Amino acid sequence: MRSIQHWIGGVPVGGSTSAAVHDPATGRRSGEVVLGRRAEADLAVGTAARAFESWSEVSLSRRAQIMFALRDLLARHEDELARLVTAEHGKVLDDARGEVVRGREVVEFACGIAQVLKGEYSDQVSTGVDAFSFRQPLGVCAGIVPFNFPVMVPLWMHPIAIACGNTFVLKPSERVPSASNLVAELYAQAGLPDGVFNVLHGDRETADALITHPGVAAVSFVGSTPVARHVHEAASTAGKRVQALGGAKNHAVVLPDADLDLAADQITAAAYGSAGQRCMAVSVAVAVGSAADPLVERLADRARAIRVGPGTDPASEMGPLISEAALERVTGHVEDAERAGAKLVVDGRGAPGPGFFLGPCLLDGVATGMAAYQEEIFGPVLLVLRAETLDEAIALINANPYGNGTALFTSSGEAARRFQRAVHVGMIGVNVPIPVPMAFYSFGGWKSSLFGDTHVHGAEGVRFYTRAKAVTSRWPAPAVADGTSSSPPSSMAFPTAR
Repeated sequence: MRSIQHWIGGVPVGGSTSAAVHDPATGRRSGEVVLGRRAEADLAVGTAARAFESWSEVSLSRRAQIMFALRDLLARHEDELARLVTAEHGKVLDDARGEVVRGREVVEFACGIAQVLKGEYSDQVSTGVDAFSFRQPLGVCAGIVPFNFPVMVPLWMHPIAIACGNTFVLKPSERVPSASNLVAELYAQAGLPDGVFNVLHGDRETADALITHPGVAAVSFVGSTPVARHVHEAASTAGKRVQALGGAKNHAVVLPDADLDLAADQITAAAYGSAGQRCMAVSVAVAVGSAADPLVERLADRARAIRVGPGTDPASEMGPLISEAALERVTGHVEDAERAGAKLVVDGRGAPGPGFFLGPCLLDGVATGMAAYQEEIFGPVLLVLRAETLDEAIALINANPYGNGTALFTSSGEAARRFQRAVHVGMIGVNVPIPVPMAFYSFGGWKSSLFGDTHVHGAEGVRFYTRAKAVTSRWPAPAVADGTSSSPPSSMAFPTAR
C-alpha cells in the first residue's frame, strides 16, 4: 500500500501518525498519508526559512528560468498528474487534465515575474533628490488548500510566491496528497533549490500549526467559509498577512431572451461537472419570467442524460463524491429540500457502483428559506428559483451571504451591463457559467466568500506576496577644497519639495 510522506528540504520525510487515502470510485483504501504535527511544522518552516536567505537574493532572470522549466515539466507530466487527481478525488480524467492546464497558466504568468515586479522611479522630485520604489519578498509563506483541486488551487499560490523570492510550505488536503508530492519533484527537476518548496501533509492540527507558527509571514487558504473565517482571525491575530477564500452559492440567472438551449447546456456542465465539487459550480439557476418552465424541462433532460461512473472510464462524464460522509451530507440536503416543499425533478439517488456515487439532482420550486439554499451543498445538486424580473433576481443574489461567482444568460447588452454593475459578487460571467478569471487577472469573491483584502494570483497575488519600499535619495557633490558644498542647508522645519 502506498505511503505518501512529507517533502521537506528536497527529500521525503516520514511521521509518527497517518491517515487513510481512499479511491472514491470504489470506496477502498488505496494508501496512507503521514500527518504532520508541531515537530514536522517546525522542520518545514525552519527549512524554508534557511532557504529564504539565499533564494531571496537569486536574480529575477534565474527565478523566471525555473518557472519556464516548471511550466514545461507540468505539460509533459499532465497525464500523470491527472491520473493521480482522478485516483484520489474521483473526477473524470478530462476534468483533471483541465485542472492541470488552468494551474499551469499561473506558472506562465509567473514566468513574467521580472516584468510585474518592475518598480517606479521619479527623477528630481526635489532639487537634487530622486525617489523610487521596489517590492521585496515576505519570507516563508504557507498555503492551505482543499481537496477539490489538488493541482490547480496550490498553483494559484506557490509559483507566484516563489517567483517573488519567497519560500513556501504547502499543506494539501489529506484526502488528495499525491499530486503535491509530484509537483515538488518537478520543481526539483526544474532547478529549484532544496527547501524553497516544501509539502507538509496533515489535518486541521497541522494547518493550525502553520497558521500560528512565528516563522510564517503569510498564509493563503481556500476552503469552506467557517474555516476561512477561523484562518483569517487566527492568522491575523498572529500578525500574519492572510488571504482566506471561503464558500459559495453561485447563481446563474436566465432571462426570457436568452438562448435557452445554450443556457441549459452551460448550466448543466457548470452544476454537475466534478460532481458539483467546485467553489465556482453553479448551484442555483434563477429562471426569470417565461423562461422558467422551458428552462427546467431542458435542464431535466440534460441531467438525466449525464453518464455517471468511475473517472477512469472514458464514457464517464461525472465521477463520485469525495467520501461517504460527503455522500450522506449531500443526499440529506436533497431529502430536506423535498420535505420542505421543493419538487425533486431529477433524483440522482441510488446511482450504481460500490463507490460514493450520487447522480445529478434537480430541485424546482426552491425557496430562499430552505437549508439547501442557505448552505453550500458542494455536490451534484442544482436548485431552481423563480423570479419575475431581472431586478428581483439581482436582489435575490445580493441578499445571499456569499459573493463568489454569478452568471447571466441573455441576448441583451443593456441587461448584461446592468447586471454586472449591480450584483454584489466578485466574479461575473455573461453567457459564461464559470467565470474563473485567466491567470493574469485575480481570483476572489466578495462578502462571506473572501476574508482579507487581496485576491489570489495575477497582479493582486504579486502584491500579496511582496511588500513595497519607497526610497528618497540625494547624492550631493563632494565638498571642494575651500570647504564649500552643494548640499542645501539643513533646517529644523518639516521637509518640503523645493
